[in-house]
Amino acid sequence: MTTLKAKLKDELNVAIKARDELRSSTLRMTLTAITKEEVAGKTKRELSDDEVQMVIAKEAKKRREAAEAFTAGGRPEQAARERAEGELLDAYLPKQLSDAELEAVVAAAVEEAKAAGAEGPRAMGAVMKIVNPKVAGQAEGGRVAATVKRLLAG
Repeated sequence: MTTLKAKLKDELNVAIKARDELRSSTLRMTLTAITKEEVAGKTKRELSDDEVQMVIAKEAKKRREAAEAFTAGGRPEQAARERAEGELLDAYLPKQLSDAELEAVVAAAVEEAKAAGAEGPRAMGAVMKIVNPKVAGQAEGGRVAATVKRLLAG
């Protein structure tokens, strides 16, 4: 078993014993998502820590989107719970890049793509291929894409 998955299971046991309903339900949902990912496809497999982090990131993103939807729908108590679950999951993810750090990585990638002959908005794919491996897990794809578009346009 991967170390991150084992850590989640251990912390679930602690949360259950402490009767921490929010933490235990959030960890249960996350472990279920990890298990679903492991059995998806033709054969069952163990996820690596990186793959487990990707599942956790996906779950955290779902919580943020749900919080926005509940806020827009006039259900602030449910939105607050979703935000709390998202923050709980963020603790298991690598530190996110700040806007300045992300912009520096993207700017370097834009220069690298321009040196290879890519110009203007059509260079988006080339820049994304350079940036994505460097920021994997440290920045959401939408944030990266928006920064790339902004730097390519200006």
